[in-house]
Amino acid sequence: MTASDTRDRLAEELVAPMLALGLDLEAVDVSAAGKRRVLRVAVDKDGGVTMDEIAEATREVSRVLDERDLMGERAYTLEVSSRGVDRPLTLPRHWRRNVGRLVKVTLPGEEDVTGRLVGADEQGADLDVGGTARRVGFDEVTKAKVQIEFTKHEES
Repeated sequence: MTASDTRDRLAEELVAPMLALGLDLEAVDVSAAGKRRVLRVAVDKDGGVTMDEIAEATREVSRVLDERDLMGERAYTLEVSSRGVDRPLTLPRHWRRNVGRLVKVTLPGEEDVTGRLVGADEQGADLDVGGTARRVGFDEVTKAKVQIEFTKHEES
């Protein structure tokens, strides 16, 4: 079984248990770390996740792994975390959860657009780019990421 097969099977097995906890499974990654493997699971929900929810998700992922023997006999380390701001915005819910944040969007044939995310629906996002409203459809976005800001944005 290839690494991507393992990752896909793990994701398939973990979606329902995470949804039962009120969480979205955002990513599953398995990587080598010496003789061990590292299984990283990212979860999220509207309003963000708490440390208690991360702990609960960790217990549930561990239970599922043990019950279904999904990692085999080789030793592994389990890390469960929130999605984090460094992951690209790829689904409508990622955009919705980041309304109010500064985002950088790559569109084909244009320079990157950086603006404040003011709204999002299932088809696209509304940005405030230097005081000008700009609508971008998800089907035209090549890449999008939240930008780290060191000063708090004031709502007007």
